Amino acid sequence: MKIGEYEILEGLYYTREHEWVKVENERCRVGITDYAQKTLHEVVYVDLPALGKTVTQNASLGTVESVKAVSEMYSPISGEIVERNESLVNSPELVNQDPYGAAWIVVVKPSRLNDELNLLLSHNDYAQFLNQLVKKS
Repeated sequence: MKIGEYEILEGLYYTREHEWVKVENERCRVGITDYAQKTLHEVVYVDLPALGKTVTQNASLGTVESVKAVSEMYSPISGEIVERNESLVNSPELVNQDPYGAAWIVVVKPSRLNDELNLLLSHNDYAQFLNQLVKKS
């Protein structure tokens, strides 16, 4: 699905801060959306959280730095960081090339998945949210 030039994938959950979550069995893969990467422009650095770190929903997960700005990433889900995408250390431009695939940020072992998924946006809800955002700009 597209809203203007921005792609939104079905089967993911989204935040109003433009992160996505893909539930994979007992784990959640997290990244930033197509809208976020296009707004940032050329990504030059991704600050990845440490393995084993406990994160809380809506708390800072790290930062993404572009030639334009430094932006916070927020955790869409609470839990423990069990994987981080080390490819982004040497190739942060992957965020611009493949935000929903190769440029995932971390994998979280969720602690409150059922409660917190209800607080996230479906792809349809995110599309409506993004459509309103795009109309305002």
